[in-house]
Amino acid sequence: MIVRQSAKLIILGYIVLGILDIAILILWFATSYHWDIPFWIPLIPVLALQVWLSFRHMARMANKLSVIGDRLQLEKGIASKSTRTIELAKVQDVRVDQTFSQRLLNLGNLSVETAGGSSRLEMPSIDSPHDVASHIMDLAKAQRTDHHL
Repeated sequence: MIVRQSAKLIILGYIVLGILDIAILILWFATSYHWDIPFWIPLIPVLALQVWLSFRHMARMANKLSVIGDRLQLEKGIASKSTRTIELAKVQDVRVDQTFSQRLLNLGNLSVETAGGSSRLEMPSIDSPHDVASHIMDLAKAQRTDHHL
């Protein structure tokens, strides 16, 4: 199992910015008030937002939560990586927090805590967070059962 941040808002952003690009170009070529300015000048704010959105997209791809054997691993970072690993058998609590807008989009922030509460893995804005939380708890329960045999 590999979980990444949701792409729903990023895709929506690309769609909205694409529509804005087209609307600006239509308005530009439909009017005669150009004042000798190149057509791409009005697109600069939208292009800047597209660059920002592309960086957000890359950052989304750089973070992932994985189940690898009997461990849960969180990797973060693009150029430099940070990796945290916890044993599934030590997972005590999996929490889902959702804002109203996240609930509308079936998104949520996932937080996984280990025994003693000294270690917490957090993954923001994931798709179907309750399903992921249930799956992690099932895997953790199975690992604890296997350790007691």
